[in-house]
Amino acid sequence: MAELLGDDPEPADRRPAGPLFVPVRLGPWGDAVRVFRTPLGSRTAVGFTSVRRLTATLGGEQAWIRLAEPALRSLVAPLGVTRVTVDPQLSAPAPAPVVPVTPAPMTAALRVG
Repeated sequence: MAELLGDDPEPADRRPAGPLFVPVRLGPWGDAVRVFRTPLGSRTAVGFTSVRRLTATLGGEQAWIRLAEPALRSLVAPLGVTRVTVDPQLSAPAPAPVVPVTPAPMTAALRVG
């Protein structure tokens, strides 16, 4: 039983993460916080502790703003988002653009008849 009393990997006393670099997108009225999905499909707000971590995960073109964790939670709460993920390490790559396939012209050698 004594070995179970060691360091808790997820302490019950959760402290705010502090100022975060939060990914945003341009909305009709200015910047809007991007909401992501966890691997299990839950919606989550995302914040990074450094610009380097943000760009390593989402790319250098990703726009961002600085927000404290409580402010980020307040912004996404009306959307029903209750989870904030700090420094996510796994992300799916952006989908590749779909290139339309043009059919090859039919040649005399391929004609049947």
